[in-house]
Amino acid sequence: MAIRLYRACTPGTRNRSVIDYGDIVRPDGPQRGLTSGLTPRRGRNNRGIITSQHKGGGHKRLYRNIDHRRSKRGVPGKIVTVEYDPNRNAYISPVHHGDGDKGYILHPEGIRVGDFITTGPHALTTVGNAPPTHMPLGTVMHGIEVAPGKGGQSARAAGAPAKPVAKEGQSATPRSPPGEVRSIPQNCPAAVGQVGNVDSKNRASGKAGSKRWPSRRPRVRGVVMNPVDHPHGGGEGRAPIGRKKPLTPWGRAALGRRSRRTKRYSDNLLIRRRKTSRRERK
Repeated sequence: MAIRLYRACTPGTRNRSVIDYGDIVRPDGPQRGLTSGLTPRRGRNNRGIITSQHKGGGHKRLYRNIDHRRSKRGVPGKIVTVEYDPNRNAYISPVHHGDGDKGYILHPEGIRVGDFITTGPHALTTVGNAPPTHMPLGTVMHGIEVAPGKGGQSARAAGAPAKPVAKEGQSATPRSPPGEVRSIPQNCPAAVGQVGNVDSKNRASGKAGSKRWPSRRPRVRGVVMNPVDHPHGGGEGRAPIGRKKPLTPWGRAALGRRSRRTKRYSDNLLIRRRKTSRRERK
């Protein structure tokens, strides 16, 4: 995929660029039976209270049910088209299996319409197939299962490659794009290849309206709010924060304090975190 630039005929097209959809097969619509209604959360919890700011609005869309588990083991499937998915930055491809079932998968880079893919322990290490993670070291893969049967959870974004860097016993050690290294069982499948639409991160929105379509609202500084809305708000004119440390809108420390959960179900398999400390870098 390539980047297409606009002529500067209006202020909104002066610095705007989009993905060239020349390789996309434009069907009449998404595959019938493979979509479901999408309830807009938009940064709210089940009570409607804002838990993540600067989210809301956005365009109405249908959710495409992606088969991250690659549930059809040993049944070959044919790539029918390459479609645009409004819910993610990667493209998707509907697959028609030999037994008549259909499903969506993430479109790997380099796979074409008409190619066949398979999933299972006897699948070859070719682009689009999903063999177990005992594939050769350095193989580019995506959609890695962290636990057997849970489906692909790692390396699912556009252009996100992961590679196995070590093997020991019944465990493999893949390195994900953020730099995280985790030990997983070798019987967990992973799709071979890199997720397509690699140039997705090189787009320039060019105008504020294109940010609102994916439900991204403008970010407002806390110091310009009222005291009822943010701990940094209030004061006459440009007042400083007035506190020792910056805080979130809910009064928690914003900088320097880790907010990630310390205990997770797979932390005992974590070898290196996404963000290493200064001591680990040395």
